[in-house]
Amino acid sequence: MNFKKPIKLPVMIIAPLLLLISCFQAPLENNYVVNIENTEDFDLKNKPVLISRSEFQGLDPELFPLLLSPNNDTIPVQVDDLDGDGSWDELFFVFDIKAMSKEVLELKWSKNKIFFDPKVAVRFGVRASEEDIVRKSKADIFYPNQLPGMTGYQPYQTDGPSWENDMVGFRHYLDGRNSKDVFGKKVRHLTPDNVGINDKGVTEDNYHVMEEWGRDILSVGNSVGIGGFGLKVNDQLHRIGVTQQDTINNVEKTHFNIISDGPIRAITQYFYENWHPQLLERSYNVYEKNFIWPGDHYYKVRLSFPDLVGDEQLVIGLVNSRTEKQLNLREVGDFVVLFTHDLQTYEKEWYLGLGLILPKEDYEGFFLAPQTGSLSGTFLARMNIKPEKILDYYAVAAWELSDESFRDENHFENYMISLARMLTAKPIVSVSQK
Repeated sequence: MNFKKPIKLPVMIIAPLLLLISCFQAPLENNYVVNIENTEDFDLKNKPVLISRSEFQGLDPELFPLLLSPNNDTIPVQVDDLDGDGSWDELFFVFDIKAMSKEVLELKWSKNKIFFDPKVAVRFGVRASEEDIVRKSKADIFYPNQLPGMTGYQPYQTDGPSWENDMVGFRHYLDGRNSKDVFGKKVRHLTPDNVGINDKGVTEDNYHVMEEWGRDILSVGNSVGIGGFGLKVNDQLHRIGVTQQDTINNVEKTHFNIISDGPIRAITQYFYENWHPQLLERSYNVYEKNFIWPGDHYYKVRLSFPDLVGDEQLVIGLVNSRTEKQLNLREVGDFVVLFTHDLQTYEKEWYLGLGLILPKEDYEGFFLAPQTGSLSGTFLARMNIKPEKILDYYAVAAWELSDESFRDENHFENYMISLARMLTAKPIVSVSQK
């Protein structure tokens, strides 16, 4: 099984927005038409569209795409190299399309790159030693003896990579904990590059106070946050990594790298090499990718566990440290939707909706984790996972200061249902050369 092989998804539309064009020349030959048909009885908004490189046989890999709407407006688009071989594999954009309608887009190719205002970004900085300052990086390896509690300093800006779009931000605790946290955003522009760095250039937790852009709003504790995961084996819960109180990591090497950093899709990748769960005489290699694009309050997770023995069950977390409400469940299209809505930020100051959108065919129920232990304080969804399986799911966080409509629980529920319907929808997409 090749984890890096792209999964071909349907296509979609967003409101066009042309920005900066640098040294643009007239498009070359090899122009194409992209036909999109929405067969659903509802509009699709911010629908992600993937077109495989295989649709463009013989195309010069040095050319850049220019995508035009029927009104001749430019639609932001990017190409991504997912397997690191130096050639792009997928063309990506997001699209709005009315119910029961068809759109014809023109796709041209140019020697000159078109630059768009970035709507997504990844922030990752590393401090190589206690004496060093934070420096931007695209990759790093975290070793078992590097836990901040033992070294005495935090090596990573914001405790690990953070990624965001125009609506919301998330972060991953690369320092051994491997939880997923939330940056609540009050603005639609990207947050400053220096979040998590003080005026001396070293790591500092300065994002738990309100700034113009927002702040960290979720109390994660010993959960795995929103969308983090682990395994359940013989009624025993196992987290990938450790808690803040532990002295050595249970993952031999945690590899991180940025695959793509926008402007309209960001992709990060983790490879957990030789994870040794406590009390189990076995080890696992685990692969994870995170994706984000503009327009909505969620990110996508893609997982692969090629070394499973057969008695494992994947568990996916939805932290409940600031709510006593029951978990809500809805079945929508291809998905099961789990969500909570409450004053569940740090000091219960603001309403925050948290949710998971999980593939229905793999879902096997949920349960409440213990209130203590290395994986605790969370609802856990149980998922069927096989060695040959690649599992995709979505984690949602919608804050009232990002959109005041999210103060209302019914609005958040309807938002979750609409997302699941949109993700289920499969527009018909075809590509032909002019």
